[in-house]
Amino acid sequence: MAGHSKWANIKRQKAVVDAKKGKTFTQLSRAIIVAARSGVPDPAMNFQLRTAIDKAKAASIPNDNIERAIAKGAGTFGGDNANFEAIRYEGYGPGGVAILVEALTDNRNRTAADLRAAFSKNGGNLGETGCVSWMFHQKGVCVVEGVVDEEQLLEASLEGGAESYEMTEDEVSEVLTEIGNLESLSQILKDKGFKITDAQLRWIPSNSVEVTDAEQARSLFKLIDTLEDLDDVQDVTANFEVAEQLMALSIS
Repeated sequence: MAGHSKWANIKRQKAVVDAKKGKTFTQLSRAIIVAARSGVPDPAMNFQLRTAIDKAKAASIPNDNIERAIAKGAGTFGGDNANFEAIRYEGYGPGGVAILVEALTDNRNRTAADLRAAFSKNGGNLGETGCVSWMFHQKGVCVVEGVVDEEQLLEASLEGGAESYEMTEDEVSEVLTEIGNLESLSQILKDKGFKITDAQLRWIPSNSVEVTDAEQARSLFKLIDTLEDLDDVQDVTANFEVAEQLMALSIS
């Protein structure tokens, strides 16, 4: 799992200083629309939809907005014919860092143009499909908070069919599993009394690039911030490690 904890830590530390740039109503609503469209529009029977709704509620999105997004996905909301599709884009950041961008869009041309501009203006370049994805593998990840007994977590994780777990900070763990086992693992951990704050599919880098130059780190943070600020973008993953002292540059 090389690079997993490094990127997770980068994302978390950036989130502290970039809280104001959290997922917008637009981004979270699109995730609900796509989830409702890809399965039954009932959260009790659709794990992807249930997870999207939980994230929306955590971001204080009003219930009316959530219900409207579900209706749009189910095709029962009149006057909205937008057809969102999930697309993965790949590219390189400064220093050859590999970057995966997951987007939900109703206009491929607009999204590609926006991403190409973001990459080129921040020292990177948008690449062809497959240019960096071979450096990542997708896993299901459950984020567990309030872990006070690692032994109990280990037992519950094994029972749930997890592949590994990692304590990423005090009382917080990330439990990894195969994609198709995420819902089952999440439910078993909940049944064992653990608090699951997120359950998602995530791209895990299989190798990493160490960034030691301050200007390069600054450029990478700026590029990722720019990408994450685009409404069409749902998630950004990269394969770089950065020294703790350079994390402050993400504020700039």
